Amino acid sequence: MSVLVYTESEQNKFKKAALEVASYAKAVADQLGTTVTAIAINAGTPNELENYGVTKILKVTDSKLEAFNANAYADVIKQAAQSENAQVVILSSSADSKYLAPLLAVGLDAGYVSNVVAVPENTSPLTVKRSAFTNKAFEVSEINAEIKIIGVSNNAYGIKDNKTEATVEDFKPSIPELSVTVTATDKATDKVTIADAEIVVSAGRGLKGPENWGMIEELADVLGAATACSKPVSDLGWRPHGEHVGQTGKPVASNLYIAIGISGAIQHLAGINASKVKVVINTDPEAPFFKAADYGIVGDAFEVVPQLIEKIKAFKAQ
Repeated sequence: MSVLVYTESEQNKFKKAALEVASYAKAVADQLGTTVTAIAINAGTPNELENYGVTKILKVTDSKLEAFNANAYADVIKQAAQSENAQVVILSSSADSKYLAPLLAVGLDAGYVSNVVAVPENTSPLTVKRSAFTNKAFEVSEINAEIKIIGVSNNAYGIKDNKTEATVEDFKPSIPELSVTVTATDKATDKVTIADAEIVVSAGRGLKGPENWGMIEELADVLGAATACSKPVSDLGWRPHGEHVGQTGKPVASNLYIAIGISGAIQHLAGINASKVKVVINTDPEAPFFKAADYGIVGDAFEVVPQLIEKIKAFKAQ
């Protein structure tokens, strides 16, 4: 009766979130006195998971699952959980996992808690701490169903090395008939994604126009960061909607979030509150973001950011 963990992948590579949930699953398995089984769908190198405490890997390879489909993925994970008699299933809190988790919970008649930020405080009943009210508070939840599903908040637990030897088994689930087929996907493959980024550099209308985004991209490149923007910027068409972060955009839980020329509307702050360290650069000392930030610079971004880039380059060159 192992702990089952769903490890997300993209372009045949595991996402950072997959390694984090594998690490988390190992900690839970240790509490329960059992082992970790991972299900990997169309992942090229499943043995990578044995570096994070996984001892058994169910490898699924099927062309029907090349594009994410919540119903199909939930059904496959359900079959894996039933095959392994798993009483605990662990997922990330990515957009895909949050989409499939309720479907999986219904299929398994399981209890599901999302946005979990720490290992269980108790195992009988299983008691977990989760963020609530758009990261403004925490709540402690008990899962009393026989089967428990835990959605781990991004960057909450971290990636922990825990070398094991894993066996890999080909798992051949029955794939349900797909009602929706993805015919094409356009993705930026040369950039760090917001979901996987340790550092996010974000900018708002204080940049005055899309022509000034070069310095934001340069700062992100120097830091190995993802670029993001506020909602007004994406609404104006200055940046792609995929970069919009906030309550109505993508949530961010990075280790470092740098906000440049963003005033800090409540909707924006709600989406980035889970970030560990927040830095703001703004000409207005009364900008709401300064109240939420760990560090702040009152100054013109067009003067501060180029100097910051040069200082970081000089530091890295040493």
